Amino acid sequence: MFLYRCVLLIAALLFSASAAQAADPLPSWNDGPTKDAVEAFVMKVTDKDGPDFVPRADRVAVFDNDGNLWAEKPVYFQLLFAINRVKAMAPDHPDWKDKQPFKGAIEGDMKALAASGERGLLELLAASHTGMSSAEFQKIAGEWLATAKHPHFKRGYTELVYQPMLELLSYLRDNGFTTYIVSGGGIEFVRNFSEPVYGIPPAQVVGSSIKTEYKLVDGEPKIMRLPEMNFIDDKAGKPVGINQHIGKRPIFASGNSDGDFEMLEWTTAGEGPRFGLIVHHTDAEREYAYDRDSHVGRLDKALDQAADRGWTVIDMKNDWNQIFPAPD
Repeated sequence: MFLYRCVLLIAALLFSASAAQAADPLPSWNDGPTKDAVEAFVMKVTDKDGPDFVPRADRVAVFDNDGNLWAEKPVYFQLLFAINRVKAMAPDHPDWKDKQPFKGAIEGDMKALAASGERGLLELLAASHTGMSSAEFQKIAGEWLATAKHPHFKRGYTELVYQPMLELLSYLRDNGFTTYIVSGGGIEFVRNFSEPVYGIPPAQVVGSSIKTEYKLVDGEPKIMRLPEMNFIDDKAGKPVGINQHIGKRPIFASGNSDGDFEMLEWTTAGEGPRFGLIVHHTDAEREYAYDRDSHVGRLDKALDQAADRGWTVIDMKNDWNQIFPAPD
């Protein structure tokens, strides 16, 4: 009888623990004002009898990708993909070994790449991301994402997504929100993994793009990628991209850098309930700690103005009890 009661007690405790975890939609978020603010906003806009109720069709939430949904150090992951492509293409371009920014990419010289500025990086992207069809680009990018490993964490790049943000995306969708990615990264690069990783279909990705054209290649119709920028979805470009692709102003926006300032500003300036969320990288032990002086994901202006604008700032070190999903 004693043994039987012990078994029942253990089963009851396990059930209670599982039920408590299931009841919490954000288990990787520590209890506190940040988590409370997110949950209070969702409850407010979904309460049909409340004054701040927002119809399901208007519950639009937008998320930056780099540094907000997945890591972005030591440099943006798409840049690492471009460097890998340049190295693979280098034997067919012997002139690159003495020409920046290609020389820096081939040698892995990040200082030389940074010194080439925006123009140099665009030149690097044009050479590594064009001259092929969209389908071919998707295949090449997908193969790289499936095999490449982060130099520090030694994990695949799509494993370096933030577990608390995955929970937030699911929580919002469970409450009638439509979630979008609004990234400064390439739209076709992000569309490669947005659905299997974030549950966000390609049609709900907004990003930077290059020009393309419809063309018959050996009698087969293709969308060809051209070496010319079409749209840069960063800073003031983000609200423009949202307007073009989504067609309505979001009520929820999340970012991590000054590149997201205008998206947060435009979202929270609308009428009715609004929510702005900033991921502040404060955890040097589990991830990275950086903000104002960082060459990637610089957070300065938005951090200074967050309190006055009513934006909620996530302290990664203190607000999240888990950073990345557990390894498979």
